[in-house]
Amino acid sequence: MSMAKDPICGMMVDEKNAKLTSEYNGKKYYFCNERCKLTFDKNPARFAK
Repeated sequence: MSMAKDPICGMMVDEKNAKLTSEYNGKKYYFCNERCKLTFDKNPARFAK
């Protein structure tokens, strides 16, 4: 099982079952909930590492 860290809250998200994702600079980001995704989408440069 491949896990990714939600860049907003730090929660670990299963990449295979994640329903909420965004792409930024060619990298895919995974989110645990809609609020985290919306926060990221408003200012991805701030949260992308």
